[in-house]
Amino acid sequence: MELDPSHFLSLPRPSGSTSLNGDSSVVDTTTLAAHDFDVDPRTGFMPPHPPLERLPDRLDGMDYVRWEEALKDAMGGEGKERLQLGDRKAGLTKEDKERNDEWRERVKNLPMLEIRPLLRSELMLRRAHHVLAWILHFYVHSISSPQNQIRIPPPLSVPLLQVCREMQMPPVLTYSDDVLYNWALMSSSTIDPNNLRILSSFTGTPSESHFYLTSARIELIGVRALALMQSTLDELFVGDQIAVRRITGYLSALGTIIAEMEVELKKMPEGCDPSLFYEHIRPWFRGIDFMKEEGWVFEGLEADSALEQPTELSGPSAGQSSLIHALDVFLGVHEFSHKESNANSFLSRMQSYMPRHHRNFLSHLQSQNTRRSLRALVFDGLDQTGGNGYAPMDDGHALLEAYNSAVFALKKFRDAHFVIVARYIIGPAAAVDRPTAAERASLEDAPLKGTGGTDLARFLKGVRDSTREAIIDL
Repeated sequence: MELDPSHFLSLPRPSGSTSLNGDSSVVDTTTLAAHDFDVDPRTGFMPPHPPLERLPDRLDGMDYVRWEEALKDAMGGEGKERLQLGDRKAGLTKEDKERNDEWRERVKNLPMLEIRPLLRSELMLRRAHHVLAWILHFYVHSISSPQNQIRIPPPLSVPLLQVCREMQMPPVLTYSDDVLYNWALMSSSTIDPNNLRILSSFTGTPSESHFYLTSARIELIGVRALALMQSTLDELFVGDQIAVRRITGYLSALGTIIAEMEVELKKMPEGCDPSLFYEHIRPWFRGIDFMKEEGWVFEGLEADSALEQPTELSGPSAGQSSLIHALDVFLGVHEFSHKESNANSFLSRMQSYMPRHHRNFLSHLQSQNTRRSLRALVFDGLDQTGGNGYAPMDDGHALLEAYNSAVFALKKFRDAHFVIVARYIIGPAAAVDRPTAAERASLEDAPLKGTGGTDLARFLKGVRDSTREAIIDL
């Protein structure tokens, strides 16, 4: 689908050298300019150009090469061995532990680098968040015997918190660090789902790369859905018979696109081993929501009076995908999936882990859908009398069928996601983590948690069932 050149998704993106100082760091949500939402008509929530693979080695006297080298060493660059999970139940050798300890000691002794030179570019800030958040997770999860509090040293904690303050992001690994800004092109300059490779990886395994790339490919498939959403919202402002027929076509196409996303999701087992994922990849993602016993203390905050100690840090989660949230908002499913929620609910909470521009996109989409509700149009079509500002229509049942098909496609996508979670987390947890009788007694009230700290099975079933409830019955 070609977009009009004046369409907000077709307008120029922000310059990579745009300053983030002062008022310019506040996103203008009063316009529909693409640079206010950082959404591209070709790549959606993924950037239209490959993310930075490295920060400048030295910029205005700051040796950012030290951060890059620390991450590279953790990942086993230049013939070095990768860091290993500190809490591996078996297989952590004395050499592994010594290597982990030596690397963390080097992180403690990093120079205290200022972030001011990075403020000239959103792209450099993204890379800084990526590098520092990955170092953070390597640091925390390579500890063999964590104490009640894991202390993050100032050379890591201070610049990370300062970068996060500028980006309005949490100081922890997020979906954007793992997926949106964690890729490069394998060849040529074409951004194609099959032309991507992963930049950062905890294990260096094909399974981990496939895990991230599956999400990236789903994001790229969903680009067409974003254009259909905006076209539908445009037609909602017209609300006549022609508009209704067009909306019906858009919704039918949307259901097809969501089905394509489901097909891609189901390819996860083709390249990602469930046991390897559960035992060796997933533990690196954990935030403090998952690690209730070991809190993280960010040291050195006295160096900057504006910094505060983080209190809630979830790990990366598919719940942080702006694309899936956008589908929920557009179809009105969020009215059901959030019906028992408040500001602290998981789905609402995950929006704070999204890039700020994408959060504003969702806010704008919701405001557009509130003024002219798609579900209201569908309901009006059933009695053919018109209402809520819409004209009477003859094609109400076709519109209803198209709407329900899109919602049902989203429900099927969530069915597929639940199957993946059962295969990659719930099943392996039952097979690997068999507690003793005494341990079972103490864990009876401790359900299996997602990396975001949720009761995993209950949450996923609830969201899936809420999506089904959004289907409108005759």
